[in-house]
Amino acid sequence: MFLNCHSFHSLRYGTLSVKDLVQQAHSLGIKELALTDINTVTAIYEFKKECENVGIKPVAGIEVRKENRLLYIAIAKEFSGIGEVNRLLTDHNCNGTELSETAPAFDNVLIIYPINNIPSKLKNNEFIGVREEELNLLIRPEFRKLIPKMVILHPVTFSTKKQYNLHKILRAIDNNTLLSKLTDLDVCSPSEYFKTENSIIEVFQRYPEIIENTKKLLESCSFEFDFEKVRNKQFYTKSKESDVKLLKRLAYLGLKKRYSYDYETAKTRVEKELKVIDELNFCSYFLITWDIVRYSNRMGFMHVGRGSGANSIVSYCIGITDICPLELDLYFERFLNLNRKSPPDFDVDWSWQNRDTILEYIFKRYGKDHVAFCGTNVEFKYKSRFREVGKTFGLPKDELDELTKKPMEAHETNSVVQTIHKYVQLMQKFPNQRSMHACGILISEEPITNFSALEMPPKGFPIVQFDMDVAEDMKLEKLDILSQRGLGTIKDTVDLIKKTRGIDVDIRDTRISKDEQKANEYLAIGKTIGCFYIESPAMRGLLRRLKCDNYRILVAASSIIRPGVAQSGMMREYIFRHNHPDQFQYFHAVFEENLKETYGIMVYQEDVIKIAQYFGGLTHADGDILRRAMSGKERSIEQLHKVKANFFNSCRNQGHSEALTAEAFRQIESFAGYSFCKAHSASYAVESYQSLYLKVYYPLEFMVSVINNQGGFYRTEVYIHEAKMSGGNIQVPCVNSSEFQTTLKGKEIFLGLMLLEGLETKIAHGIVEERERNGNYKSLQDFIKRIPAGIETIQTLIFIGAFRFTGKPKNELLVEARVLLVNFKPENRGLMLIEEPVQEFKLPELKRENFEDAFDEIELIGFPVSCSPFDLLQTKYRGSVFVKDLLKFHKKQVKMLAYLIARKHVPTSKGEMYFGTWIDANGDYFDTAHFPDSLKQYHFQGGGCYLLLGTVEVDYHFPTITIHKMAKMPMIPDPRYTHDKEKQYDIHRQIKEDVSMTNRKPYPKENEIGLPRYNYIF
Repeated sequence: MFLNCHSFHSLRYGTLSVKDLVQQAHSLGIKELALTDINTVTAIYEFKKECENVGIKPVAGIEVRKENRLLYIAIAKEFSGIGEVNRLLTDHNCNGTELSETAPAFDNVLIIYPINNIPSKLKNNEFIGVREEELNLLIRPEFRKLIPKMVILHPVTFSTKKQYNLHKILRAIDNNTLLSKLTDLDVCSPSEYFKTENSIIEVFQRYPEIIENTKKLLESCSFEFDFEKVRNKQFYTKSKESDVKLLKRLAYLGLKKRYSYDYETAKTRVEKELKVIDELNFCSYFLITWDIVRYSNRMGFMHVGRGSGANSIVSYCIGITDICPLELDLYFERFLNLNRKSPPDFDVDWSWQNRDTILEYIFKRYGKDHVAFCGTNVEFKYKSRFREVGKTFGLPKDELDELTKKPMEAHETNSVVQTIHKYVQLMQKFPNQRSMHACGILISEEPITNFSALEMPPKGFPIVQFDMDVAEDMKLEKLDILSQRGLGTIKDTVDLIKKTRGIDVDIRDTRISKDEQKANEYLAIGKTIGCFYIESPAMRGLLRRLKCDNYRILVAASSIIRPGVAQSGMMREYIFRHNHPDQFQYFHAVFEENLKETYGIMVYQEDVIKIAQYFGGLTHADGDILRRAMSGKERSIEQLHKVKANFFNSCRNQGHSEALTAEAFRQIESFAGYSFCKAHSASYAVESYQSLYLKVYYPLEFMVSVINNQGGFYRTEVYIHEAKMSGGNIQVPCVNSSEFQTTLKGKEIFLGLMLLEGLETKIAHGIVEERERNGNYKSLQDFIKRIPAGIETIQTLIFIGAFRFTGKPKNELLVEARVLLVNFKPENRGLMLIEEPVQEFKLPELKRENFEDAFDEIELIGFPVSCSPFDLLQTKYRGSVFVKDLLKFHKKQVKMLAYLIARKHVPTSKGEMYFGTWIDANGDYFDTAHFPDSLKQYHFQGGGCYLLLGTVEVDYHFPTITIHKMAKMPMIPDPRYTHDKEKQYDIHRQIKEDVSMTNRKPYPKENEIGLPRYNYIF
């Protein structure tokens, strides 16, 4: 009887999750159910599984609406009917085709019209839905004659009175209006909840024909879908046989290229992998990825193949990855094995500058009908729930701000707020909108609209209406096409080296960036600012604690910095064992045999699986659940609890003590969702080393490229400071020397026009393009003639020093600009047939104070360039101790003057604490810890220089200062406002700092880790 059920995927309308919807139907003994969400098929595959779990026959369809008005309900007679409706909605969503009032001709779709939208003539597959409250209309002759085409229409949208009120709130949110302003047309009928089928039949008992029509309609529909059938593109060539042949040929060609030694071992591994790839019908997936990478190489792009795909020697041989699995003992089974329940996916990174070009190639090469982005359901977040619900109750902005900023327990307790709390809690996990998965591309064998309607988000690539978990269930595996700035930095550096020095650096040859003595020296002291993944304060501190001087240690460091490993205390224990390899014992032979490289500590996902299988005796199936849990798959984390019982039972059977078993599983659990597989760490380490190699040998080219790729962990100022420390001479933007991006000329680094916050991008590009067409600007007057810029833009350029080539002071240029623009007519720009001589202005001498330029620079680009921040302090004191000597002051108190670079917030049970990163007057970096007691009296007051008093703590070669007191040091007043005392300190507030937040707890101290170092404990 239920032909029109809504889940909460009918966005801002339905109130029931798919699971709740099906469970409620099951509890009432309902045996047939149709899910018809509004303009979407997001939930139909989950719905089918949930229904079949409880013995309900699922029927799938869509409720087609236009501007909140129900046009008709489309129900698929069989699965092909879903595709028909998908194509209708796709045409509407992606091409803007208007939805017609009546349904088009469908082959395998049944249509149900509401009684207020009956077409003049009904087709054979079309019916009229009659609601309980509309039965009295059937006495009218025009409706009575249509009874043979009528079915029962009893929509389901909510289940309780509270959920009905929630539905109203959702409708008010959707309409951006107050609850009190909703009309009956905006909301569903109060009767749209489940009733027993008998009670509905009883209401319609005077119309047995309608009851019979409804039963027949449901009986005639089916929703058959094989979840075991792979939906990805089946063949790269024309057949499986030719795919296998091509992949084998490519693998052996790559084998000869990659391996000049140990060839037989590599060949045996290739043969073994090819056999598994063939058995699992995964050849086409390898070849499609290879094809995309081949195109990338042809275009001269950089890429990194990472994730578990780097465990495969075949992917290494055909160029998808640059990680040799033999070198790092990576086992293929982590990526692909006959026991895996779902195929893996390749993760491939490109530069943020090139990713769209790669995507365009994929859509063109494999056909827009077969390619789409995976969707994702964006839930109402905590703050948005309070803001959106509060708005429907009419709360003013300041009260909404209070609700979003404070935790619930700190809110007022008035009745309105308490009501908001009630509905905010009901909305947990509710989807708010569909969006595009960050990187997941689907390439299907059949047209992708057979499975989903497509939507077109603002980025311009179509998305399916379901998420990656549903895609995986359907055996429609994604290919992750990711982007990052680190690869852009590497590629731009290589290009710049070629341009400035005429040197070709083959950065893809990983041999040059894995064992360089100077690079290893930089690694060991954490001199890695600007380098992908290894430049954060935490990572630089870890590198120093490990004295990381080779690639293998870097691979481990890339994993142990991850939250799961660090939070469990395993990072600290790894550091101890790395520095004291003779001060611990392996507490079981399995740990020594499998984890010797990492001192008996689980560092990688593979380590967890090894211990689960070889120590715990778990099956491959349970090992696969663990693998997914390590990857953060939420559904599998839930299954982790089931695995726990098996693990303890199995360990008991193998004679392990309860204490040893509990400790092993504690370590396993700590990894869930946060650890890297070893190949992923290795991929990151390769890219980190590539960055480091360039930084070591070509520092100016590298730092310029970091700046142009808009950085990494830190703000641009830090990278400019690093360039200066590397010998660069920093020049503020100049209209005759600067490009849009920052450029390098010898040792001169001209900052790009893009860094000027007040300069429009269009004008910045125009300045460069006009100069390239018609030569350098001869004067300010010449510039004004050629560039369509107003006085604000001219002032910005004057104050930053962009006209310093004229030899005139800024004050004089400013007066000249105002005089020139008074009578200048923009329509005459560029029309001069004969170049007029430059008009000279005789002005009185206008003096500028020292440091005026520095304050101009702070205002326009956020930091001083012409001097150091320390030069702008009122004091000449520069500290009693400098970074270069900190190691000598272990456990001693020091006083330092420092410029704040970044601080990271970490909550604790005693209050907030911060970790700070600073530079001293010599430009060297150091780190501080600020505990709650200290912060209560001596808190941060924004960017700038501080006087610090603290105790040095040297932890495995790495000094940190625990701060007891600190005070922000006053800067000189702004010399540009000597006659306006109120403005003399305005600009000081623009001095920046990098502030990051984390919700993680502080890492455990050594005595809190609890990892036994000696096996006699057990």
